[in-house]
Amino acid sequence: MNHRPIDFLEHAEAELAAMEYDAAASGVPRREFMFRSLVAAAASAFGVQSLGAQSPQAFFDATAGLLTRADLSFQPPAQAQAQAPVALGNGEAPALQFMPYPEGTGALMEQMVAKHGARAFTRSAFVVAPWVGAAPTSPEDLAFLPAHRISALIKARKISSRQITDIYLERLERLNPTLNCVVSLMKDSARAEADAMDKELAAGKNRGPLHGVPYGIKDLFATKNAPTSWGTADFKDQMYDYDAEIVVRLRNAGAVLLAKLSTGLFAQNDWWYGGRTNNPWNLTIGSSGSSAGPGSATAAGVVAFAIGTETQGSIVSPAIRNGITALRPTYGRVSRHGGMVLSWSQDRVGPMCRTAEDCAMVFNVLHGTDPKDASTVTTPFNFDRNIALAKLRLGVDPNAPAELIDTLKSLGVVPKAIGARPTVAGMGGGGLNAEYAAAFDSYVQRKAKEFNLDLDALPARPASGPGANAPFGNTAPARPKGINEGDANPMAPADWNPRFVGGRNIRAFDFINNQRRRLMLVQKWGEFMKDLDGFIGAPNADVGPNAQTGHPCAVLPYKFDVPTFGGPPRGNDSTPAPTYKPQPICAVITGNLYNDDIILSVAHQFQKATDFHARRPAL
Repeated sequence: MNHRPIDFLEHAEAELAAMEYDAAASGVPRREFMFRSLVAAAASAFGVQSLGAQSPQAFFDATAGLLTRADLSFQPPAQAQAQAPVALGNGEAPALQFMPYPEGTGALMEQMVAKHGARAFTRSAFVVAPWVGAAPTSPEDLAFLPAHRISALIKARKISSRQITDIYLERLERLNPTLNCVVSLMKDSARAEADAMDKELAAGKNRGPLHGVPYGIKDLFATKNAPTSWGTADFKDQMYDYDAEIVVRLRNAGAVLLAKLSTGLFAQNDWWYGGRTNNPWNLTIGSSGSSAGPGSATAAGVVAFAIGTETQGSIVSPAIRNGITALRPTYGRVSRHGGMVLSWSQDRVGPMCRTAEDCAMVFNVLHGTDPKDASTVTTPFNFDRNIALAKLRLGVDPNAPAELIDTLKSLGVVPKAIGARPTVAGMGGGGLNAEYAAAFDSYVQRKAKEFNLDLDALPARPASGPGANAPFGNTAPARPKGINEGDANPMAPADWNPRFVGGRNIRAFDFINNQRRRLMLVQKWGEFMKDLDGFIGAPNADVGPNAQTGHPCAVLPYKFDVPTFGGPPRGNDSTPAPTYKPQPICAVITGNLYNDDIILSVAHQFQKATDFHARRPAL
């Protein structure tokens, strides 16, 4: 049997590594001893005289030459080639990509092609019904129109993009002191964009349904002409020299960007460095988060629609809190490029609107593959305003809102009873904290230096009791004005966010096993959903599991009533429970993977028969 030179070296290295070694006796560091010994083995194997007696530099040079001539991949000792690791910021994605389809994206693409052919990857046309009759004359009536009706007015030349843009800008300036939903008001650029859209329309160029329609975007997307703060004072002046992919797509479709809207601190809750963003229906409480600004602004009629993001509830929760309609799309259907990263495997981007048709109109522009976001796929999206509800396989949980189910049954839905959804024990957060920590490692290291904290020796935080909410188990965070003792408070000193640290100590072994269990969850949900187009559960149910499985959901108002969220401040039982004004109460329709069009079509049918989505807060 012939042996290569490398075989001798590998064998020698294994033997040397197993030997007992006494550095004090030899006076030579273990690494150098092993290196010289390997060279001696090489010299013997290759018929070369011993090199060990030469000077260290000559030894090194000769050895390098010897090993190079032996066609080995030579790497000098670490101290001779040490280099700093490549710096990582917030956005660089890992090589591993999450795939929500149980059999993998390749199998999904094969099925799409088999079913639709090349049409599977062709964006469908979205046609807005023409405007009939006179246009509203009241600025408030115009401001609260659904976005697809504003689109029809602009196309019919009954109102200009500049007119509706000015109406929204006036409302933003007047109502923002009450709502606190605006981070950057982009008056000059918005008016310039609106004027350009009007000139194009006059010249016969129509970019589509979003031509001239004003909108707002969550302030964690890069824009060249305004800061991107991520909700924190540490980044309130952060500027980018490019626009996020969704900003580009919306601009190319003719939409007019009015404002960067508030996001909770690092996409957490409804508190940001400017204070709390408020629910326009009940101003004594926040708008929930972290898409706090988009939820508040859409409900208040200060934008025609808005763009939010979700990692685990950040579209669904503020949509429910503010009584609006929204789509959390299937994972991978919309590019996240240019957005702040919390979790590469869970972050999603979606429209927050006044109607399901608005969501479909916006999503039809947003969805599709982007080479800058490797998670993205293109699958068919065909919104059907007249979908045959009786043909759908719609599951209904016993805790689903009766008012919603009764109306859908009257419209033709034949509900299928469903039970508990699948779970997999031992997943924890599925590795979410590790992704948080990795995404914000550079920030955490910078802040640790400011606080003189040793990230390798931080005290553990107790699971409950005093100090449970303290950053790293140190002093409790200072409370902003208006926050009561015991209230959850994400605003730690200097915007320091403790959740970015917990994941630093997770073992790679545990993270990988969590992802293995997560795939088991995806597969179990695939089995559970195989005979369903979608289902309706309790209003807040399934948000967490579907954040990990990637399923879409649509939020829609189904009644008008006094809300039950909130309650007395924690830790102060003497404070009476707050009283709330009536507002739209929302439900959630969860869809099978890539059934975003079906669940929006169902929501649209419900909204054609009701008017809860058309109610307005008194501001």
